[in-house]
Amino acid sequence: MNYHDPQLKDALAAEYVLGTLRGQARRRFQKLMMQIPSLRESTWLWEQHLHGMNQLLPPVKPDDHVWQNIRHTLGFVDNLSHTPAPETPNVVPLTTRHRVWKGLASIATAAAIIMAVILVSNQPVPVAAPQQVAVVQSAQAKALWLIEVTANTIEVRSTSNLKPLPNKDYELWMVAKGVENPISLGLLPKSGKLSLAKNSQFDDVDIVALAVSLEPLNGSPNGMPTEVLYTAELAIL
Repeated sequence: MNYHDPQLKDALAAEYVLGTLRGQARRRFQKLMMQIPSLRESTWLWEQHLHGMNQLLPPVKPDDHVWQNIRHTLGFVDNLSHTPAPETPNVVPLTTRHRVWKGLASIATAAAIIMAVILVSNQPVPVAAPQQVAVVQSAQAKALWLIEVTANTIEVRSTSNLKPLPNKDYELWMVAKGVENPISLGLLPKSGKLSLAKNSQFDDVDIVALAVSLEPLNGSPNGMPTEVLYTAELAIL
């Protein structure tokens, strides 16, 4: 299977983020993400797109009868009367109901993937759209930080692979063509997410690479990288 194929890559990443890629297939995909940087980038982008769409949907509380109908169909005890739901001549056996619900779940899963692909492909999501992305990797090719450059910010997320030093900080730099010294972009998060202000020179220079340095707490003391640990290439979307 060609995991570098763009269509296959996006389909697997979408299923993984939606939670429909399960069992051995999900475990295999997790291992592949550690080996193929483009898979990690696709997965991260799908997370941004789909999680962004969640924020667009206003919460809607279902009517009480909806939950009652679901409970009756599944044969649960009614919340109001605390008695089993009344049987009818058309009650479907539990095993049959299980197969029906499983089938409906499969159909819903497929529909969700299709709708997600259509929405992301054809409709603009009103969140900061990424312009460039980068993945900072360790020497063992493990993703440490995922970086997304938008029009005004640099969004950074650390991964579980990062094992930060408590008495040190990590600083992000851009290395630009024709500029003698690296330019600091700010400190990187040791956990979770962080939004950095985009340096005013970012869009005006030709960036060769991003670099991460190990610094004393609060960053470089002299405006220059103390110990460069990693470099990463920016990919334009």
